[in-house]
Amino acid sequence: MELFWLLGIPLAGGVFLALWGCRRNAPEINALFSFLTLAVASLLTARIVESGPMVVGDGWFFIDSFNVFLVALTALVAFTTALFSRPYMRIEQEHGRLNAARLRLYHASYQIFIGAMLLALTTNNMGILWVAMEAATLATVLLVSLYRTPASLEAAWKYFILCGVGIALALFGTILLYFAAEKVLGPGGTALLWTHLNGVKAQLEPTVLSLAFVFLLVGYGTKVGLAPLHSWLPDAHAEGPTPVSAVLSGLLLNVALYAVMRSKVLVDGALGTDMAGSLMMGFGLLSVVLAAFLIKRQTDVKRMFAYSSIEHMGLITFAFGMGGAVANFAGLLHMTMHSLTKSAIFFAVGHATQKAGTQLMDDIRGLIRTNPTLGWGLMLGTIAILGVPPFGVFASEFLIITTAMHEHPWATPFLLLALGVAFAAIFGKVQPMVFGETGLPRLPHQPAQTPVFLHLGLVLMLGLFIPPYLAAWYRQAAHLLGG
Repeated sequence: MELFWLLGIPLAGGVFLALWGCRRNAPEINALFSFLTLAVASLLTARIVESGPMVVGDGWFFIDSFNVFLVALTALVAFTTALFSRPYMRIEQEHGRLNAARLRLYHASYQIFIGAMLLALTTNNMGILWVAMEAATLATVLLVSLYRTPASLEAAWKYFILCGVGIALALFGTILLYFAAEKVLGPGGTALLWTHLNGVKAQLEPTVLSLAFVFLLVGYGTKVGLAPLHSWLPDAHAEGPTPVSAVLSGLLLNVALYAVMRSKVLVDGALGTDMAGSLMMGFGLLSVVLAAFLIKRQTDVKRMFAYSSIEHMGLITFAFGMGGAVANFAGLLHMTMHSLTKSAIFFAVGHATQKAGTQLMDDIRGLIRTNPTLGWGLMLGTIAILGVPPFGVFASEFLIITTAMHEHPWATPFLLLALGVAFAAIFGKVQPMVFGETGLPRLPHQPAQTPVFLHLGLVLMLGLFIPPYLAAWYRQAAHLLGG
């Protein structure tokens, strides 16, 4: 029952806000629907933790520790982003960048986007997973192009074309997966049900599965932002509204990687080799190194943190590619830390760019003077994402690096070099933004800083102490991934 409420609430929210999203209290309605989604996600999570995996709706939906973890994370970040959107979007309207019709489009598309991601996470059918990812893509195209400027339209078109090509490749991979499954499970929709595929994965044709995974990795990897398929991501972050940047980095990239991991479990069982893991390690390592050096060249703050997202998603992909209990645990932990921290950073960056009237870092100075909570929020978020202890990013990165040292020592120098370059570049650019001299005016609305410090508080807590039930949850999910 919780699952159908989980999927129905965002859909109802999208329809309601499409009809009545022009009202003055539309941001509060958007936040209310997001809160209801979070409440239902919490109930579903508690049920799965207590009772174990479950199949719902005649096998069309499947919930286990891995995807319910991402459902909870998605619902939490979606709710806090909706809270952040309230003052942010009103300021955008007062500045003349948005009108009532576009705000209605934003709120309706936001709810549909959240619903599409939750559908992708909970469906048991690999074909419906593809459809949900395509729906999420179309919703975010509308969100990225919200300002209707030439730059935002270009970014949305680039995002649509590149991710459209990627999702087409993923479709071909899904067809190949069905082709291999049909010989074992017979024709029909059940041949794409993940639980059925997982039960017979050792009987699937290895050659077809290998080819299918290549297409699935490249296709869904485009949406993850893995290099060299990443070029849409910085443009989408820079030109879209900041709440969209928060959910893109904090949520959508995770969902795309989830699709890759579900496919990897099947391929590992069919091949009995680490072919899938090696491909993921290669793409992940390339993304980490390339993004770290591209960060140095950025002058736009949102583009810089977009490249940081590419770096961290590459690191997570590398961890999952290594496989094993520790690496999978570290990947799940880092996925959590990155989602919470990066969304908090974009919350702070959004208000900072509104205050300065620009996204160029050279023109944003002295945030600590004009709004101390905003300045400290950005500084603490930056320190956290750079892996400085005691924040949780340090713990997850430490686990990934030490596992690489033990199992793949050849990769360790590249990881350390990339993390060092990214640290120096980001810290060197953010420090004057926070502590430099400025004459910036105050904002007409008090920034929504509660989501920033809520996220950073969770990241700090998980860096100091992971509650036993949460650690057991991570271990169980890591085991499902082949740990």
